[in-house]
Amino acid sequence: MPAAVGVDLVSIERIEKVYKKYPDRFLRRIFRPSELKSFKDRGSSMTILAARFAAKEAVLKALGCGIGPAAMNEVEIVSARGRQPRVRLHGTAARLAEEKGMVDIAISISHEPPLACAFAVAAYGG
Repeated sequence: MPAAVGVDLVSIERIEKVYKKYPDRFLRRIFRPSELKSFKDRGSSMTILAARFAAKEAVLKALGCGIGPAAMNEVEIVSARGRQPRVRLHGTAARLAEEKGMVDIAISISHEPPLACAFAVAAYGG
């Protein structure tokens, strides 16, 4: 298998409702500390939150597990303005990727209210 894919589409409004009901708990379940800082630095945008949620879900789907065996906060989305986002895996997500021989995960994120989406492609080594 040369690659695995994952895609996710979310309603920005649905993510905002969950965030408003459980703000701190929701952010801890989704973000790593560096991502949380970036989210707050960007004005705590619900569009960004929904897009990151979709990205993490797409990565977990590409790993073949979805939410459950690995947590969303074990998937880190690293981005710099004007650059394609990158994926770093931690904990169980990293272990699963290593066991499956995955060597890289490419991610594409998009949003056009009322929706946010992401597409992930996990590449296998040799």
